[in-house]
Amino acid sequence: MEKKSTFKTVRDALQQGIYAVINPFVRLLIRMGVTPNVVTTIGLLGNIAAAAIFAYAGYNAWPDERHYGLVTLAGGVIIAFSLFDMLDGQVARLGGMTSRFGALYDSVLDRYCELFTLGGIAYYMFCTGYQVGALITFLAMVGSVMVSYVRARAEGLGIECKVGFLQRPERVVVTSVAALAAGMTGMWADPVKFDAMIILEVAMGIIAVFANITAFARISHCAKVLRNS
Repeated sequence: MEKKSTFKTVRDALQQGIYAVINPFVRLLIRMGVTPNVVTTIGLLGNIAAAAIFAYAGYNAWPDERHYGLVTLAGGVIIAFSLFDMLDGQVARLGGMTSRFGALYDSVLDRYCELFTLGGIAYYMFCTGYQVGALITFLAMVGSVMVSYVRARAEGLGIECKVGFLQRPERVVVTSVAALAAGMTGMWADPVKFDAMIILEVAMGIIAVFANITAFARISHCAKVLRNS
């Protein structure tokens, strides 16, 4: 329990630090008349672009060429446009534009963002001969969706369900950092000595394992609440 509390404290501190940096830009967007839903849509388009970069790299890959420069670019795009995931909420709060539809729209597009990026990675891995990595990425997609689905179903039953630690922000960080690290390592490292794709495979494995563990932890939490109600 103490570990969870410490993790939450660190996570909240990092979030507040990010808010302090982005709030001036948020206020600028509000003055320009940009709505939270527009910000959310831009984030989706950026993640679709990242997925397209992965897909393009995979489609044009040769056995001895994995286009690591494009992988690096895709990782950077994911980081840049995932910031919009924080921007839309802040625009809504600071601009007094919160709405139930906005919350629904944001949640749905978050799922689309994650499925597009992980789908792009899975396709890239499959095309470059990493079938096991593609399968692991598919399992990461399943876990990512189920984490959110279990929470949504729980809230529909009147149960607060935020247990678990590999939520969307953490999954985005793992995905984007791994893509950047794999891409940059692949451009400079000797492929005979080290296969940079291992970095991406390990990252997808982390998401696959811990996202699904989080989903089942939430199911267990709901079962206990319902038994005691």
